[in-house]
Amino acid sequence: MKRTKIAGIGHYVPEQVIANSELEKLMDTTDEWIQERTGIQERRFGVRHKETTSTMGAEAARKAIEDAGIDKEEIDFIIFATLSPDYFFPGCGVLVQRELGISKTEIGALDIRNQCSGFVYGMSVADQFVRSGMYKKVLLIGAEMHSMGLDFTTRGRNVSVIFGDGAGAVVLQPTEDENQGILVSKLHSDGREAEELAFISPGCHGGYHGEKEKYGFSDNPFDTVFITQQMVDDALIYPNMNGQHVFKFAVKKFPEVIMEVLGEAGYKPADINLLIPHQANLRISQFVQRVLKLNDDQVYNNIQKYGNTTAASIPIALSEAYQLGKVKKGDLVCLAAFGSGFTWGANLLRW
Repeated sequence: MKRTKIAGIGHYVPEQVIANSELEKLMDTTDEWIQERTGIQERRFGVRHKETTSTMGAEAARKAIEDAGIDKEEIDFIIFATLSPDYFFPGCGVLVQRELGISKTEIGALDIRNQCSGFVYGMSVADQFVRSGMYKKVLLIGAEMHSMGLDFTTRGRNVSVIFGDGAGAVVLQPTEDENQGILVSKLHSDGREAEELAFISPGCHGGYHGEKEKYGFSDNPFDTVFITQQMVDDALIYPNMNGQHVFKFAVKKFPEVIMEVLGEAGYKPADINLLIPHQANLRISQFVQRVLKLNDDQVYNNIQKYGNTTAASIPIALSEAYQLGKVKKGDLVCLAAFGSGFTWGANLLRW
């Protein structure tokens, strides 16, 4: 049976390191407070108006293509996962196609907006394309430039201290090797509490559903007011998160979906060689590790250095683990994510 394997992998993070001490100058916070709640010591910020989500994605893609030992013209489809695109539209898929210089082949480009779960969703989508034979070499990118849209004041500290910039990419292609490739993917969502972790505006009359009066919107179809002073005052122009609520949901769904993919493939947690969880919060990863009774060598975390890079966090961590020799041929690897939506999922693969 034909499966989908990772043929090449790479990542890119900006050179600019932002330690917790730098954030202490901007808001009422401390290094101790940030580390205690998130495990984060520093993060990377891109150079404004020079580095973007798509340029960082292109850098990671070049490394993945080189690692796969192929020419860029062999890529026949692009999938780009991000919550921080360069433009509201078009998406980053076509921008990275242009950046890589492969536009003349007119390959398709698909953008995925599943936030923290974007890369896991992208792996599943790419797997279906490859298994069906529709595409033979799919470039999957997860990239984020969070630093352009955060509230660097005390009001926004619960969110802004968490996030960083970066990109990761893989080249996926078919394999006939029965002991290699993606074994199982499981994807889930629950939109009932979508606003608990959301960026409400800008958007089409960007307020909460059903609260147009509160934010001063009219029923006039020609009303061009998208952001009101009330939305600015309520900080709806920045990402918002109910941290405790998200934490409780995440620590429940993370182990569930990991057990789901393991069970379908006939494995148990002890069989995992390496778990790469989405780098949302070190405390979440440590909780999941305890629940699944995994040792330190079975879980890879790098949120301490890069913060939460959302759709980029799994490919960055996987690429880094691979470069460090922590992932070897034949290893059972699990990728798992949970994020805004709420959405969550996992991929189980044999390296």
